[in-house]
Amino acid sequence: MNVIVCVKRVPDTEARIRIAASGSGIDPAGVKFDLSPYDAFAIEAALRVKEAAGAGEVVLLTLGDASAQESLRKGLAMGADRAILLEGTVGLDGLATAKALAAELQELDAPLFLFGVKAADDDQQQVGPMAATLTGRPCVTGVSSFELEAHGAVCRREVEGGSELVRVDLPAVLCMTKGPNEPRLAALKGIMAAKKKPLDQKAAAPSPSRVKVRSMREPPPRPAGRVVGEGPEAVPELVRLLREEANAL
Repeated sequence: MNVIVCVKRVPDTEARIRIAASGSGIDPAGVKFDLSPYDAFAIEAALRVKEAAGAGEVVLLTLGDASAQESLRKGLAMGADRAILLEGTVGLDGLATAKALAAELQELDAPLFLFGVKAADDDQQQVGPMAATLTGRPCVTGVSSFELEAHGAVCRREVEGGSELVRVDLPAVLCMTKGPNEPRLAALKGIMAAKKKPLDQKAAAPSPSRVKVRSMREPPPRPAGRVVGEGPEAVPELVRLLREEANAL
């Protein structure tokens, strides 16, 4: 079973983000970058598919500059077999990203394309479904886990009050979210092996972005808190403020 996992290099979710002097992006100085967490779930799911089948290949694919090699090597250290870096610019235009990925995905032979349900930086949740449409494959989003059948997959999606099962024919695109596929930690042996695994670099198919960031700004500071009283006597005033000023009731 061959599985292609599309990943993205993003700022660490605990990094302190500062706006660059240009005002239209973030200042990368001192910021640690990593695999998007949802992409790590997708890598783990792919590795488990390969292990259960006893054969196959897990290939990582990303769009970005040379710095994205670090994230790909992390996925290779987890156990992926090889990686492909499409050299190009990643912007906020999800369709431009999806077109670049789809052009390469069309050339790869695998019944499963896995994506993280969203990237931790832009939170758009659209590249996976767009790539599915461009490659002519059905897509299931928000997948926490799945089981393979003879010619399809049964996907579990967590919904309010329970879960739902969605069956999809293969080949397909699945967008993974948090679930039982807790990403494994790379052992020293895996880290050393990752340095020797194939990492191909090629130019991405041209797809100009139609979305540009005009400006970024810090969120406004929170107003100071207010103490309306103490004990049960303060409840009526608190309820009034929540209803009339905060519009929370």
